[in-house]
Amino acid sequence: MTENKGVDPIGSVNKALPTEEEIYELSELYKVFGDSTRTKILSCLGMGDFNVGQIASMLEMSVSAVSHQLRVLRNARLVKGIKAGKEVKYSLDDSHVAEILECGLEHIRHTGKR
Repeated sequence: MTENKGVDPIGSVNKALPTEEEIYELSELYKVFGDSTRTKILSCLGMGDFNVGQIASMLEMSVSAVSHQLRVLRNARLVKGIKAGKEVKYSLDDSHVAEILECGLEHIRHTGKR
């Protein structure tokens, strides 16, 4: 192990760590991804914009169950809804959401099933 004279590695790491608020928000974000139904909804929305009925049909779920999960995803700023006439079309909030999904899938496919 090499020794860095004059460098405080603990202090350097502490300065680079996310703030307590950022850590909390990140853990809350991961909690949202921790539900398989929400992850399925996000995966559907990664392929296009859909209304609640379409998502419910794709996932063979009730409209009310999908609506509830979409509310959670909207509150976490992972999806957005845009009114199109009488219905609301949902989409991923931004490209970061798709990137998070892609990175997670890449990781599990790379490491294999356990």
